[in-house]
Formats: sequence, structure tokens, C-alpha cells
Amino acid sequence: MLIISNLSKTYSNGVIALKDVSLKINNGLFGLLGPNGAGKSTLMRTIATLQEPDSGNIYFDELDVLKSPQLLRADLGYLPQDFGVYPRISAVELLDHLAILKGILNKKEREEQVKALLDQTNLYKMRKKAVSNFSGGMKQRFGIAQALLGDPHLIIVDEPTAGLDPEERNRFHNLLSEIGEDKVVILSTHIVEDVSDLCPDMAILADGKILLQGTPIKLINELKGSIWHKTILKEELNHYKSNLQIISTHLFSGKTQIHVLSNSRPDNSFEEVAPDLEDVYFSTIFNQASN
Repeated sequence: MLIISNLSKTYSNGVIALKDVSLKINNGLFGLLGPNGAGKSTLMRTIATLQEPDSGNIYFDELDVLKSPQLLRADLGYLPQDFGVYPRISAVELLDHLAILKGILNKKEREEQVKALLDQTNLYKMRKKAVSNFSGGMKQRFGIAQALLGDPHLIIVDEPTAGLDPEERNRFHNLLSEIGEDKVVILSTHIVEDVSDLCPDMAILADGKILLQGTPIKLINELKGSIWHKTILKEELNHYKSNLQIISTHLFSGKTQIHVLSNSRPDNSFEEVAPDLEDVYFSTIFNQASN
């Protein structure tokens, strides 16, 4: 279990990135959902011991992470938002090099692990090609391969599907789902579908604060009876915005579809709609902005 208690971070330029963040994360996939600039990457870098918080504590099982960062790094797999690679180095060579840096010094053990990870990420046939020439999705799969070196028990992936086409995104989802329930896997993203498809537990982070935590099913059920739908003309949008709590808008066939948060039907022209995780996300962000 990963326990984060009262974590805060303010940068030297005055930007408050984290405000008293507390989370309890069990084994399995955990989704950290939030808009760009919410503080997700700051939190991921802090958990990964790449920067120190101003205050707070992080415990991974019995380990005090902030007091013993080197011990955590030995049991950590990390795929940052921007994963750089060396030019002109093949996938098998680069993964072998990273395995050495991870402390896997036995050559036979290293070769077996590198082959197994390239197989698992469906990159073995491409092992002799330069990673710098891989597609975005292939680079992300390679990023997961390097994150799994040494069989870590804490894995952090930061915005892993941003920019991927639907096919590569599905491949990446399948790969993440195979990692196993005996590890803590944190998926940090602004893409609601990533969390909806993969994560049995989640939290929403915005403006450096945890706004909500729970299982997607429970959070969705709590919104039942309070999401209403209507298709309107584009020029009507400002009118409805000034009178109702519109949490999201979608364009469909040239018309605007609105989702409204309300405890009762706004008027007879609205239809109740079954909420989904996107409604949970947007209603949470809306309430935060309104406060």
C-alpha cells in the first residue's frame, strides 16, 4: 500500500503545485485524473523521489520514502510524461543498458529479463531497430518495458496515452491491465476513458488538491438522478449557461448537446441521462470552480 499524507509543494516562482494532498492507494491500477496543470506530474515526481515536498509524508508499505529514497528507487518503475531515448541505439541494446543501471548485473538474468519484457510489450520483432525511430505508441510500450525492469512493486505512468491513436491506445491499455494485481500501479492522466477502462479505484486532482476519491462505480452511482441532457442550437448556449449548471458540452451533427447538473429536471425539454465517469469528472471540476 502507498500512503501519502498532507503533501504540499510550492515552487520557487510561487506556483502552489500541491496543497495538503492525502491518498491511500492499494495494489492494482489506480487512476489519478485531472486537467493539465492540476499538479499530477508534480505528485508523480515527488512519489518517485525526483523532488522533495515542502511538507508531508509518503510511505510504501513499511518504507518511509522521503527518508530512504534509494530503497524506493530499487522497487520503482517510472514512465514519465516525456520519455527520452538515445538516438541510433536499438531497443534491445537500450533496454540492456537500462537494466544495468537498474542494478541487474548478471548477464544471463539480464538477457532473460530483456527478452521477456520485449515479448510482453510486443516489441521483440522490432528489438534491433532504433527506439528513436519507433512510433509514439511503440515508444510508450518500450517505456513500460523499462519501467518493469527488476520486477518493481510500485509503478508510475504519467500521461501514457496522450497523443496515441486508438489502436495503440488499446494496445497500451491491454499491456497495463496485464501488469498484475500484486503491484501498485498509478496511472496519471487527463483522459477520462483511460481511468474508466482500467482503474477500479481513482481520485480527481485539480488546483493541487484532491477533490474526490473512490471507485468509479460508486462515484457514478452517486450522480444518478442528477444529470440531464438536451440538444440545443449553438446560439442558445450562453442562455443556458447563465441559468443552469452546465458541466459539459458536445457537438453532434452540427448541434450542441449539453449535460446539466441538477437535483431535479430543469424543465420538460430535458431528459435524464445515466451518468458516466466523464460526468463525475466534469461535475467535480465544475463544483471546484464554483467554490
